[in-house]
Amino acid sequence: MPASLNEVKRRISSTKKTAQITTAMQMVSTSKLSRIQQHTGGYQDYISKIKLVMGHLLKSHLLNKNNVVNNDTNKISKWVKEDNDNKKIGLIVITSDRGLVGSYNSNVIKLANDFIKDSDDESKFSILALGNNAIEFYNNRDLDISYTYRGINDTPNFSEVKSIVKNITKMYDDGKFSKLYVCYSHFVNRLTSKCKVEQILPISEKNLKDMSNDDDVSYLPEYDIEPSPEVVFANLLPQYVESLLYGIILDSKTSEHASSSTAMKTASDNANDLIDSLNLQYNRARQSAITTEITEITGGQAALE
Repeated sequence: MPASLNEVKRRISSTKKTAQITTAMQMVSTSKLSRIQQHTGGYQDYISKIKLVMGHLLKSHLLNKNNVVNNDTNKISKWVKEDNDNKKIGLIVITSDRGLVGSYNSNVIKLANDFIKDSDDESKFSILALGNNAIEFYNNRDLDISYTYRGINDTPNFSEVKSIVKNITKMYDDGKFSKLYVCYSHFVNRLTSKCKVEQILPISEKNLKDMSNDDDVSYLPEYDIEPSPEVVFANLLPQYVESLLYGIILDSKTSEHASSSTAMKTASDNANDLIDSLNLQYNRARQSAITTEITEITGGQAALE
């Protein structure tokens, strides 16, 4: 067999093995996506309810700082009132730990960078990187990195996320930054994701106005709260932030698995197209070689005659 045919045959064999690997990875990613969607479905009911409660309290003006606490140094006050003396901004950037997820990581990092550049001062940002890709990217940039976390589970549990949120909110309470934003990839469907930047803290009408879809409901102007607004909000606000960030991380992981599944399917399709092209090239070369051999045999026979 000519050397060119051997080379094409080796490429076909190698590409088939690659297609087998990418197909297997696609199946794994699809399985992870189905699992996390089952987990996320039930959680959406819970997060929608707690957002509804916060929307009710917001519309009744109970989140006004004067109704919550009288002491500006109180922890709860910081969660509903921006510290005007501290201009530092915390930006949580959520990416994957691994590659092979298409444009998932690059889109998130691009949006985060655009958000930073659109500000009047890039130096006021402090990065909180969740995921190895974000950590590696910002480690090579001249930006303050105040928190990093690797190894979030493929289907994150609440206790894992709670420890992350506890560390981040403690930094906020300690005055490391006066605002907290999160940049992540929102799962729309299996083929589409949308990168978003949302404000987490402080909680205000601006970043809560779209939390509830029941704008036609008439709310009472006031609530009677037992034992006191301070006690209720001291429990409700941390629970709200924990639930919100947990939902965002679940959403981000769902988008990651969908992106990985799509990327591996695309890779498998490209490999199969290449195999078809190589098979056609191999068959043409083989047919040409056979034709050449027949021509040489026929020519030799004619010369003998």
